[in-house]
Amino acid sequence: MREYIKFSQEEIKDYTKRNYKFVGKNKHSAVQLCRWTKSKLSGDRNCYKSIYGIKSHRCVQFTPTVDFCSFSCSFCWRPFGKDRFKSENKWDNPKEIIDGFIEAQRGLVSGYGGNKKTTLETFKEANDPVHVAISLDGEPTLYPQIAELIKEIKSRKMTVFLVTNGTMPHKIKEIIEKDAEPDNMSISVYATNKEDYKKITNSFIEDEFEKVKESLSLMKNFKTARTIMRTTLVKKLNDNDPDGFAKLINDYNPKFFQIKGYSYLGASKKRLEKTNMPFMEEIEKFAEIISKNTGYIIKARDNVSRVIVMVKDEETWKWNSEKIKEQEERISQRPKSRFTTKKVLRKP
Repeated sequence: MREYIKFSQEEIKDYTKRNYKFVGKNKHSAVQLCRWTKSKLSGDRNCYKSIYGIKSHRCVQFTPTVDFCSFSCSFCWRPFGKDRFKSENKWDNPKEIIDGFIEAQRGLVSGYGGNKKTTLETFKEANDPVHVAISLDGEPTLYPQIAELIKEIKSRKMTVFLVTNGTMPHKIKEIIEKDAEPDNMSISVYATNKEDYKKITNSFIEDEFEKVKESLSLMKNFKTARTIMRTTLVKKLNDNDPDGFAKLINDYNPKFFQIKGYSYLGASKKRLEKTNMPFMEEIEKFAEIISKNTGYIIKARDNVSRVIVMVKDEETWKWNSEKIKEQEERISQRPKSRFTTKKVLRKP
């Protein structure tokens, strides 16, 4: 059988121009510095995930499935290539991937060693990443060894946040069965009924909404993870049914509900208009209706990212604080980094 190769050399060059750094010999995994990693390295602020104990300069934004996805959502900022849902036939193992993304992250932050706004301590910590956000590109549960990947990350005393579109419920079952719970288990939900789901996601599969609901039903089986139902709110596309979202929240009872306003960025500019971006006031109004219908409490707002985070109740919010302490304790048990600031060349 002829070997299937996902990307041509030209396509890899194009990704590289957009600051993706591929890792592994089979070129299905990649790292990219997010804006908040750059922000923190430049002496500015963390992203909103600080409410979950994340320090942005020590966080890797990563994917094991570049351009592999069951959806082609119009609001996605990522470009879509050919064969988006065609399965890879050769995959790197979790250890190779993790070793690769740590090395790649160090390469991506190396330029900040000469940045006067970057302290030596911040730079040293950035070269010893401790948080992994599996959310950069594609659908991560299409990677066959996703449970083993999560376990390998946690074995290295790192935190791991998984964001999935929920179309592979059997992989979520596998994560539970293999005792591979991430610290955050986020399921993205983009509509409240079957018809809208097909239209909004441009899905490649059948019964996508039923699969998402099956994944949501599994959240009750997670024992240690923050279970998060999240949505990207797109004006004139999926912002007309807060009551429907409230019903899903009441049906599946996640610990958190998170709303992020669509941003007119990247490849989504070819599919949508700037007017599809909701104002923060509109996101607030949507969240207030959710709160009224569910009892969930608004606990965090980020006007820059246009994100609102809601929590089930005060007891869960207190549990979140304890979870952060547990994460910090795990991180403190990591072997001491061999990286030294003596390698840094400072500008005069």
